[in-house]
Amino acid sequence: MDERDFFDENETLKPATLSCLFCHQTDTYEIRWLVRTKRNKLPGHADERDRARFAKSRNYMLRRDDFVQCKNLRCRKRFEISGIQSVVFL
Repeated sequence: MDERDFFDENETLKPATLSCLFCHQTDTYEIRWLVRTKRNKLPGHADERDRARFAKSRNYMLRRDDFVQCKNLRCRKRFEISGIQSVVFL
């Protein structure tokens, strides 16, 4: 059984304050996150190993964006998101 069978998935936007690596301007960027929330009950075709994995699973968020484009009109370069975790447990 796949891990995605245990969760419902939604995509959401969260603001983050980032600084451009090239022009060093700080601004707020909307970062896309995939929110996985644990389902209320396990699907019917699960075995004992799947039940144990389901009992240990928790809600979490995965960061979808790795790069953002600078909002400074003179710069407009893409830079990598650093300082923000890629997986956050809720």
